Amino acid sequence: MMIKAVLFDLDGTFADTAPDLAAALNQVLDEEGEPALPFEIIRPVVSHGGNALIRLGFNFNEQHTDFERLRKRFLSIYQNNISNLTTVFDGIKELLDTLESKQISWGIVTNKPSWLTDPLMEQMGYTNRAATIVSGDTTKEKKPHPEPLFYACREMNCQPSECLYIGDAERDIIAGNSAGMTTITALFGYIEPKDTPENWGADAMIEHPKDIEGFL
Repeated sequence: MMIKAVLFDLDGTFADTAPDLAAALNQVLDEEGEPALPFEIIRPVVSHGGNALIRLGFNFNEQHTDFERLRKRFLSIYQNNISNLTTVFDGIKELLDTLESKQISWGIVTNKPSWLTDPLMEQMGYTNRAATIVSGDTTKEKKPHPEPLFYACREMNCQPSECLYIGDAERDIIAGNSAGMTTITALFGYIEPKDTPENWGADAMIEHPKDIEGFL
């Protein structure tokens, strides 16, 4: 089947958002009188969102009385500094040029909420180029459910079997496989040491965005 569309997870696959997220977390830690965490500790956790980062930074879960206050403060800082240090991963710009030259549609499917996804994509300059941008609150379900991927296919007027989905988390691969897409694990993304991407069931694993061109 000819590939007609390519979909990317956002954090850790399309864009390297970890520097801004790490800076926001460390600012909250500083405000609370806690020591900053090394970037190398924060980076692998970024794909799992704000709750996971608060759990990492403060070593307590959502039931803690301060959790929601700290989460909201973290998100406020991040929202106001969402693209200070964020860039697309090396090779993404060239890949998008290749896709567009081949008239292959591309888009984003992320669990990040739209109030963060939309300004980030706008500030990076990709909103008008993407054929679809599906956030964690665009559909009733979010990944690992396949519904966001089906929504993206409807917007791009293609069948799931004609689409590649690239992500750096197991939920991305589960969602893509459930949707009937060809799935690719981005090993350059935010993968924790305990993760076993070789067991996620993706059709392929890649070390660099340029490797995607071999599937087109």
